[in-house]
Formats: sequence, C-alpha cells, structure tokens
Amino acid sequence: MNLKAVLEGILFVVGEEGISLNQIKELLEIDDDKLKELVGELSVDYSDPGRGITLKILGNNLKLTTKEEHRTYYEKFVEIEETELSQAALETLAIIAYNEPVTRITVDEIRGINSSHMIRKLVSRDLIEEKGRSEAPGRPILYGVTNKFLDYFGLSNISELPKLEEVEVSDEEVDLFNSKYKETD
Repeated sequence: MNLKAVLEGILFVVGEEGISLNQIKELLEIDDDKLKELVGELSVDYSDPGRGITLKILGNNLKLTTKEEHRTYYEKFVEIEETELSQAALETLAIIAYNEPVTRITVDEIRGINSSHMIRKLVSRDLIEEKGRSEAPGRPILYGVTNKFLDYFGLSNISELPKLEEVEVSDEEVDLFNSKYKETD
C-alpha cells in the first residue's frame, strides 16, 4: 500500500479543515517517524514549481493549501465568483432561508446532492452562518442566513421572503414512463 498516496487522498477529502497529525497516525496505523517521512516526501512533491498546491502544518493540523505566489490569480477568481450566484448557490440559499435553522444533511436531502462545498462557499461569502448545533446524533451544525444575505436580496428581515405556494403535480407530469417520449431501438 502506498501510504503517501493514501495520505494525499485523505488531505484532499478533508479539504480546508485539514486533519490532525494524531488522526493521520491513527488512520494509517503509523508511528511518528513514518509520519515525518510521509509528510517530508509530500512536501518535496508539492514544492515543485509545476504544482499549484502545497502542504502546510498549521498547529497540529496538516492540510493542502494554495501557493502564495499564485495569490493574484486566486484573487481574480474570487472576484469573478463573487459577482453573481450560481443556480446551485441560489438553490442552497433558498433551502436554508426557508428552513432555517437547518443542517447540511437536510439541505442535501432536499437538493438531492451533496451541498458541503456550496455551504462552505456561502459561509465564506458571509451569506449564511452557523446558528448553533442540532440535538440530533453527532450534533450537526445548524445554518441560517446572515444580514449580508438580507442586504443582497434587498430584504429587511427573513419574513419578507416570498411565500411558497404549494404546487400540485398532476399524474401526467410525473409519469415519465408512459410519457410521449419513448426510447427507440
């Protein structure tokens, strides 16, 4: 088993939160010396000028970060990203606004897709924020909208959101199997 590759994959999965050195040792079932060796090898790999990310140890956490020398490009990207909200961002915002406080899992269930990345983006843009913790197992984070959200949409408070109307869906609209669109041979 290539533990360096496994460590790299773990760092990708944990994202911007990073992972503690102790957790890495426990997951990979390695000692301090082997951890030091793996981190050293990955650091060398990421120090190559042809790579866009680097490995950082921040406190007791290890994480992948962007390289400082590429900062101007990342800032341009963030400016482009912040100009308008994508359809996915608007969906996620609507779900949170109409259901706050709400967990990410609930947002995922409503959208039918993992919303972790979108929630992180909306938190970083200060459109949503943590409102506390649920009493459910694992005590997941509860999210709600911020004052910046209200400003962005020209609302003075959340109660000014348009009321959701219940939409009746006829059998015709739901029955795709018997629809006029048929698969051809």
